[in-house]
Amino acid sequence: MPTNSQLGCLYRICYHLTYRMLQPIHLVCIDARTQNLYVLAGQSEEIEFEVTPNGEVL
Repeated sequence: MPTNSQLGCLYRICYHLTYRMLQPIHLVCIDARTQNLYVLAGQSEEIEFEVTPNGEVL
């Protein structure tokens, strides 16, 4: 389950990807090893984000 910080960051990332950059989002999941939220996006799946449990974007 994502933390509140991860959810807030996920909202901002999704807003910018879809509304401003018009990019599709292919995958959103939690890495069980690190507990980081992982986002895969882009026309060719070339955009990746990881969000730590405290909301930091890697």
